Amino acid sequence: MKFGKRLKQQIEESLPAWRDKFLSYKELKKLVRQISSAESCVEYGKADAEAEFVHLLNNEIDKFNVFFMEEEEDFIIRHKELQQRIKRVIETWGPNGTKPSEAEYKDEMAKIRKDIVNFHGEMVLLVNYSNINYTGSLAKILKKYDKRTGGLLRLPFIQKVLQQPFFITDLVSKLVKECENIIDEVFPVEQEDEEEIVKEQREAITVAGKGIFRNTVAALLSMQEIRRGSSTYGHFSLPPMDLPDSDLIHSFQLNSPIPIV
Repeated sequence: MKFGKRLKQQIEESLPAWRDKFLSYKELKKLVRQISSAESCVEYGKADAEAEFVHLLNNEIDKFNVFFMEEEEDFIIRHKELQQRIKRVIETWGPNGTKPSEAEYKDEMAKIRKDIVNFHGEMVLLVNYSNINYTGSLAKILKKYDKRTGGLLRLPFIQKVLQQPFFITDLVSKLVKECENIIDEVFPVEQEDEEEIVKEQREAITVAGKGIFRNTVAALLSMQEIRRGSSTYGHFSLPPMDLPDSDLIHSFQLNSPIPIV
């Protein structure tokens, strides 16, 4: 499958509200084609054409950063709110709470568990968003530009990208891990209940009316594929990725129609 079609598929598998936040690969590819043609170079001059290309790329980087930082800030707030909700439920309806109630406790914790799974899925999708836009899109279009125009733009531009907020996913990855730890510690899965819980999770995982379960699995597979070593692996490639080994991801694997390998 050609890269453009693969990118389109990846975008379609993201959340609907995110789809216009990815790299405008088709437009940039068209510009590269125009720049590499003899007519374009004669009319505008190579320096002017390259300046226009860089200007468009910088606009795309700004778009990535604004979106990524907004989502990251939202995740920090939601993470704290989830922790506060768990504490409030335990202190109110837990065995030692102010109003002990097994029924209320189970009902509220079930709601929180569903929200945590949703939250985890969205964060995985944001990490995938960063991976796709860096490795899958920027690096690809810059390589194409240098190859077709004889330019040397890829190295200096990628060095700049490595310092951009959208590329630095340490905080989101940390929140993903903390989210998994909460599920492991607060919602331990008994073997006999595992199948029922996974079924509940899959039914509950919805964002803006669209299932996020399939999107998250697709994102994990995409990140693994992007980070897998290949003949084109280089200094600016992302390192190979090991999928998270947690009860949550394990539950994805148990019943997912898409095998995670």
